[in-house]
Amino acid sequence: MRWRNGFIAVDWGTTNRRAYRLDTAGACESEFEDDQGILSIAPGGFPDAIAEIRRCLGDLPLLLAGMVGSNRGWVEAPYVACPAGLDDLAQNLAWPGEREAIVPGVCFVGDGRADVMRGEEVQLLGAVATGQVPADALVCHPGTHNKWVVVQRGRIESFRTVMTGELFSLLRKHSILADLLNADAEPDDSFRRGVRHGLDEDDLTSELFAVRARVLLGEARREDAASYTSGLLIGSDVRIGLSDGGATVCVMGRPELTRLYAEAIREAGATPNELDGEQSFLSGIGAIATRI
Repeated sequence: MRWRNGFIAVDWGTTNRRAYRLDTAGACESEFEDDQGILSIAPGGFPDAIAEIRRCLGDLPLLLAGMVGSNRGWVEAPYVACPAGLDDLAQNLAWPGEREAIVPGVCFVGDGRADVMRGEEVQLLGAVATGQVPADALVCHPGTHNKWVVVQRGRIESFRTVMTGELFSLLRKHSILADLLNADAEPDDSFRRGVRHGLDEDDLTSELFAVRARVLLGEARREDAASYTSGLLIGSDVRIGLSDGGATVCVMGRPELTRLYAEAIREAGATPNELDGEQSFLSGIGAIATRI
């Protein structure tokens, strides 16, 4: 296999799939994104899904990361234990075929906690490799399951996950607050009030119900509920994350999420540094490919 002649990188999550054709220099020549996450693939359907990627981007080797390597994905790629760097990931690839490799996730066990990640490690270590994230840093990686990662000597030393994104989605779709959370959350005054409460108080489940009560009693505007609730959840999240220290936090991911977390981190008195998660993924996956 001649990886130096180019390959296809795939960031394959639970609900979405993003694929990129990279040239010999690691530059992206073509890409596509769809909603064919691993939960959309029928049992035994991954070979056809892989063939579809090649029909779109070319007959090249594939290097895949994310939930495609989970026990619900194509082939399970066992977790690499912290501390973990790019070399550790490259040395523990899973190989479903001769021309397909899956990047392992990373796990942490210690301090009475256990945690796992898949996909975020590629972005994070890619940003370290390009110097966007210092060798010693605190990184916030917003998403369905937000990650707070301690980086030491250029490796993932430890991390913790906060289910903020999933919780907001569940509240929006299935809770008594659902009819109040239709609007997009914005980093406005309502959001900042929610952040402040989440940072200062330890009454999240009680305050969530109060969101509805205040609207019913005319003490708050219905149109502010989504931003306030998002701020409340993210403020509580940031309170957990900043317990690991860090005056400056690298916030990595999609702009619509990083801007909310950056505002909350500023409200907490720390300095956010926002990074593009997509470019970091390409840097990380390219660095792994050079090690194969």
